Amino acid sequence: MSKAELKKVSDTKITKFVKKGEAIFSEGEKLNGVYCVRDGVSKLSKLSPNGKDQIVKLATQGAVLGQRSVIAQETSNLSAVAVKDMEVCFIPKDIIEETLSSNPDFAVEVLRHMAHDLKEADDVIVNMSQKTVKQRVAEAFIYLRDNFGEDKEGYLSLTLSREDIANVVGTATESAIRIISDFKKLGLIKTSGKMIGIYDEKRLIEMAKGH
Repeated sequence: MSKAELKKVSDTKITKFVKKGEAIFSEGEKLNGVYCVRDGVSKLSKLSPNGKDQIVKLATQGAVLGQRSVIAQETSNLSAVAVKDMEVCFIPKDIIEETLSSNPDFAVEVLRHMAHDLKEADDVIVNMSQKTVKQRVAEAFIYLRDNFGEDKEGYLSLTLSREDIANVVGTATESAIRIISDFKKLGLIKTSGKMIGIYDEKRLIEMAKGH
């Protein structure tokens, strides 16, 4: 974007604060703009026919939410709910559409961004079909540690509910609870209330790889 275009976007953007548990937007909603994550974490999920949420992505600082729906002029295919308090910038769709029409370089960058999202979606599908639930749970803990870090006591900084963990890996909450309990007995992880920490990284990585 040129400086003039960036100023135009900056002048129209609105800063919003979203509390943990609140929705930024819901599946099936008509979006009037896109959301850029300044701070916090959002879970992007889709409701399955049996009424269960499947979390397809965790969006963090720098992520753009809702661009596919706005550009395709379709209702949102996913819901976005804060799992930590968030600060987001809302950019109205008029300014997005205007810049897409007038700036080919911006349009190409948006296409690249959407292509990256499609690649991530492909990876999720392959994971679901080719890996066991235990592998996916182990992989989820490693992903959470690598992307969000640990606290001073060695617990994952981003605390997800057992239901959210189940929805990330695509299993029933009861199965996720049982696997977490098994991992603890095997000495792979440690727990304290809702908090989970990686105790034996090497063996957990081996579990994720199916060894």
